[in-house]
Amino acid sequence: MLTFLAVWAMSGSLRAQHRYWDADYDSLSATLSGPQSDTTRLRTIVHLLDLRPTNAQALPLLDQLLTLNRRVRVLDAAPYRRLRAGLVLWPLPASAATALDSMQAAVAEFDRAGRPVPWLLIDLVTLFNRLNAPEERKQYYESKLAFYRLRGDEENVAACYLSQAGYYRRMGDYHRAINNSLHAADMMQLFSRKLYLNELLVTGAIYADWGNANKAVQYLSLALAQPGFRQVQGQNRVFTYVALSKLYLKQQQPQAALQASDSALAARSPDPSEQLMIRTHALVQKAAVLLQMKQIAPAGQLLARAQHLADSLRLPMSDKPGELELDATWAQYYTARQDGARAETHWLRAYQKATAAKLDRLRPKYLQQLVAFYDEQGQPAEAQRYSREYIALTTAFNAAQNSFHVAQYENERVEQAQTTQINNLHQEQAVQAERLRLGNWLLMGALLAVVLVSGLGVFTYQQLRAKRRVLAQLRTTQAQLVQSEKMAFLGELTAGIAHELQNPLNFMKNFAEVSTDLVDDIHSNGADTRQNTGLEGEILVGLKQNLQQISQHGQRASAIIKGMLEHSRAGLGQREATDLNALAGESLALAYEGLCAHDKAFSAQLELELDPALGAVAVVAPDLGRVLLNIGTNALHAVRERQRQAAAAGSAYQPTVTLSTRRLEDSRVEIRVQDNGTGMSEAVRAQVFQPFFTTKPAGEGTGLGLSLSYDIVTKGHGGTLTVESRESQGTEFLITLPQ
Repeated sequence: MLTFLAVWAMSGSLRAQHRYWDADYDSLSATLSGPQSDTTRLRTIVHLLDLRPTNAQALPLLDQLLTLNRRVRVLDAAPYRRLRAGLVLWPLPASAATALDSMQAAVAEFDRAGRPVPWLLIDLVTLFNRLNAPEERKQYYESKLAFYRLRGDEENVAACYLSQAGYYRRMGDYHRAINNSLHAADMMQLFSRKLYLNELLVTGAIYADWGNANKAVQYLSLALAQPGFRQVQGQNRVFTYVALSKLYLKQQQPQAALQASDSALAARSPDPSEQLMIRTHALVQKAAVLLQMKQIAPAGQLLARAQHLADSLRLPMSDKPGELELDATWAQYYTARQDGARAETHWLRAYQKATAAKLDRLRPKYLQQLVAFYDEQGQPAEAQRYSREYIALTTAFNAAQNSFHVAQYENERVEQAQTTQINNLHQEQAVQAERLRLGNWLLMGALLAVVLVSGLGVFTYQQLRAKRRVLAQLRTTQAQLVQSEKMAFLGELTAGIAHELQNPLNFMKNFAEVSTDLVDDIHSNGADTRQNTGLEGEILVGLKQNLQQISQHGQRASAIIKGMLEHSRAGLGQREATDLNALAGESLALAYEGLCAHDKAFSAQLELELDPALGAVAVVAPDLGRVLLNIGTNALHAVRERQRQAAAAGSAYQPTVTLSTRRLEDSRVEIRVQDNGTGMSEAVRAQVFQPFFTTKPAGEGTGLGLSLSYDIVTKGHGGTLTVESRESQGTEFLITLPQ
């Protein structure tokens, strides 16, 4: 745990540096396939989830994280459980509201833990857009922005600015959109070059929408000149080249626009669904360029492909790469073909979708296009109607802009108040630190006086503790000697009883075998076989079966007596420093070879997870080896039985037994033997360590193996032996040894 905490603290100090937030996701993910300790693997998974908390690999990564954390228990799992609940609902359109609630709860849990999650905050925008809830989105990020600014969480503050920039761009308030985008860019430059580059691209695109071509070219060119742009792929690359293509179209540079749209089409993404989405956006933009170049037929082919992709993916009008103006481009296409009816249908559909999506920046543009279209078609009434709508929308938009300006001023005042509050808190902290420093000096003086006065008392106390330790050791040694004497007496008594019982048992088995041979001779040497077919034959057959039963039960009684002798000898050996990893591996291999010798068709997968830092452990090697052999044999019997059941049912199954060792923080040693066999019911698990209790068929077990193992671990080594099991899932035995 100390190692994990040290690494965790180091990673926390690097969080604000580029090498954490700009780490290559694929390279980091590839390290999981190699051998790693549980703590290192857990740290790597946390890093991957920080970088891409909602992609397709996030859900299996969360499952691994929660499983590992149950084993090492060093991480607050509550935020990740919330995140997993939201990701399960994320792809379901009908559950978008519930998914958003879970994701917001996850963000709150991460806030409580003090862990920055900028990418999770950025990805939440997708759910707000899917619910078509821009105002709720604005309010959420405003409250989060105030909270994070007060706490000084720079990564999360930058993510909130980024989201607010997208909201104001969607509403057509370009002034505030650029302000928020530049705020985000300035902060992201401190901890992530990738996010900084992304905000340069966004700022250039907003300037292009606003009509300031010079500023747009300035920021887009600055982004293209960044060293990291060559590694940019997916949505950001398409967003860049689509924005450049639109800008070149406005400047009447069709060849440059065509080249930029081709660059957008060449972008790639490792996510198949994202690849299809960005390809749709690039196809629509290239079709728009071809229409301006009067290449109508090729443009129609591209639009047909884009329409097919958009329908199959159910793409919304507004997404991360920008607005998908598919219907508007269709309208331009049909206008170029002089198909007025279809052009009118698509212009109206584009305006209706923009209105439904609350895309205020596109609605005036489409109203202008409708007015121009109806004017060209000689329909003055319709042109006048949409002119009135345009004027009304412009008036409402200007009123909203005025309220935005007031809100912006008020936000600046709130920002100043928050800054003042933060400065006051810093001053109070400085004063408290100075008071604490002076108090510490006074306390140190008082403590020094107390130490000088009480030195003799401390020395006396240490002597008393030393004597108590010696007394405790003497008592422990005495108890061990008494136990050894008891076990020796029990061993002698049991040995005498065993010798007395073995002789009559041997006579029983020998006479049973001889009598069986005599019965066989009567069958084989009879002159008249008809004499053996009536009642006499039935008696001989029954007599032979009874004699065989006597022999089998005599052998089982001998095995029970042997087990009793082993019980009497448990714990009498001396502990010696032993390579526990080697002993565990040899015992499991020996159990496997023994079972394979009786069942040639059986095979299983043995997995060893041995702690290389375990070192030598003081144990009675023969006794502990017997324990591991017994437990390993039971595990192999369980997986063999489940293998037979799976074969009978015709289902796939891989028998697996896993043995692991680990040294705990308090120097105790832990041994786990886990199988994926038939498992045990609660009733069986409660009796599994009782002498003579067995679940094996008659003749296959004495019921003393686990009882003997329990005594060796608990009485002979002072440790613990426990079992956890689920029916039809498997069993795990846990041995803990003190050091």
